[in-house]
Amino acid sequence: MLIEIILFLLLGIVFGTFTGLIPGIHINLIGAILVSLSASVFYLINPIYIAVLITSMAITHTFIDFIPSIFLGAPDTDTELSILPGHDLLKKGLGYEAIILTAYGSLAAVFILILISFPSILIISKIYIYMKSLIPYILIAVSLVLIFSEKNKFSALFVLLLTGFLGLSVLNLAENSEKFLLPLLTGLFGSSMLLISIKNKTKIPKQKITKPNINLFRPLLGAAIVSPIFSFLPGLGSGQAAIIGNTISRTNKKGFLVLIGATNTLVMGFSFISLYIISKTRTGAAVSIQKIIGTLSWEMLVLILVVVFFSGIIAFFITIFLAKFFSKKMEKVNYTLLSSITLLLLTIVVFLVSGFIGIIILIVSTFTGIYSISLGVRRTNMMGVLLIPTILFYLFSI
Repeated sequence: MLIEIILFLLLGIVFGTFTGLIPGIHINLIGAILVSLSASVFYLINPIYIAVLITSMAITHTFIDFIPSIFLGAPDTDTELSILPGHDLLKKGLGYEAIILTAYGSLAAVFILILISFPSILIISKIYIYMKSLIPYILIAVSLVLIFSEKNKFSALFVLLLTGFLGLSVLNLAENSEKFLLPLLTGLFGSSMLLISIKNKTKIPKQKITKPNINLFRPLLGAAIVSPIFSFLPGLGSGQAAIIGNTISRTNKKGFLVLIGATNTLVMGFSFISLYIISKTRTGAAVSIQKIIGTLSWEMLVLILVVVFFSGIIAFFITIFLAKFFSKKMEKVNYTLLSSITLLLLTIVVFLVSGFIGIIILIVSTFTGIYSISLGVRRTNMMGVLLIPTILFYLFSI
């Protein structure tokens, strides 16, 4: 049994590397495919092995998916905020550092998860009922912090409300509106930047292969505080957790990359714990495991945490290798052509996942993103697209 577990762990790492590198291919999509195949093609395979594969794939994905986000400006639904400081560092020849910073955060998150998982089980199980009532007010406070940190506060408020209205409109289109998150976030944070890069004929300078010098304590502290809470509540992602984590433990541009890397992996890891505690979860990977395994036992949770630990360590070294490889190639690449190809690929993926409505959403959100960027405020204000709907959801559900 041990050999099979190791084999499926390694296979999951391979799958996670693939889903992380290809823009628009989300872990939720692969998880759904594996769930459907488990009842037919994979029916002879022990469900535990499939759960191991999904876990290692999901954790590996949280490491690797920052590479296309930073190098190409093509975000996953959990890495949209990494584009903001990551692309700035890329244009300064520090793309490798940007990737390594997120990898540092993700690797530290694996150890943090193991250290605080069992205390969190005891604490969260007691206070879960009271969490929901506080969330909208925390998010309102975060929104105010975003606005008042800007020089042009009116423009920041306008962008927050504009993108919030867009988010409300899209998320109320249908019951399964989650599939429209891909074109919504891709347009605001991905294709808008890609079009600007194409228009400006952005040239990426030679990338320096240097290790970043940074104090990891503050960003990791923020991630460790907020990630367990956000993992147990629907409607909130690692992007929002990073915003609040940065509010609690203020850090700089490089520190924020560590923070978003850590929250991305921690939120994924804690989603498995929430499945054990309350039989509910907010990530597609954990939902897939729930459909295959059913109720999560204590022994299965321990196995999942072991898989998280080892797959995280292996994924860290894969990320370093790939970051170095792509950094060396970037200066030889026609970035305008690469941006055009990436934009085309994202459009195709959006169509396959979300259909014609997804294309319309992509176009609208792209022009909204371009307009918001032209106002000269931080692009983090565009997180109103998720903040505003979440605030209203919790205010009206209390």
